Amino acid sequence: MMTWVMPVYAGSDVEHAKYLVESRKVAQAFMQTLGGALKNQLAGGAESAIGVCKQIAPALAAEYSQNGRTVKRVSLKVCNTVQGTPDAWEKTVLENFDAEQQQGKSAAEMEVTKVTSTADGRAFCYMKAIPAQPMCLQCHGQSADISAGVKALLSKEYPLDQAVGYRAGQIRGAISISYRLADEAPNNLAVTQ
Repeated sequence: MMTWVMPVYAGSDVEHAKYLVESRKVAQAFMQTLGGALKNQLAGGAESAIGVCKQIAPALAAEYSQNGRTVKRVSLKVCNTVQGTPDAWEKTVLENFDAEQQQGKSAAEMEVTKVTSTADGRAFCYMKAIPAQPMCLQCHGQSADISAGVKALLSKEYPLDQAVGYRAGQIRGAISISYRLADEAPNNLAVTQ
């Protein structure tokens, strides 16, 4: 497991561990719920599953984003540029996930955390890699493997869609979770490595 930790305030190790455990639980619950919804819709064909990613995934992200927590899915190749475009840190993490996978690391082991200062105060940030599942390839796979009906609907629903060309297991993106943290006076700055 790769964990990047930026400079944090002394005494925040317990806080970091708490948010890491919570982030893992939220990521797993989110992905299981989304995966279940996709499997159910795929029974009606890949075209019917497009609505899951377009409507249910954002609704789930909103449902899980509460009490100072923000949950979203990001990718280097997005379907929805408004909801899926990574910020600078997320983009760097995604690029590192891709590089690590090329070196043989399993996507299941890829997660990253940091505690940082933002304009709104301190934040705990977490990202977990999302590998492309075989069911995802009906919309996000190689062009030759995507049906004409799916291509037409994707073109209508996502005119700027870049999220194609994946193979099973490749990093499709990541779930990104952030928490606003209670402000704390930076008496002693400690670096955890």
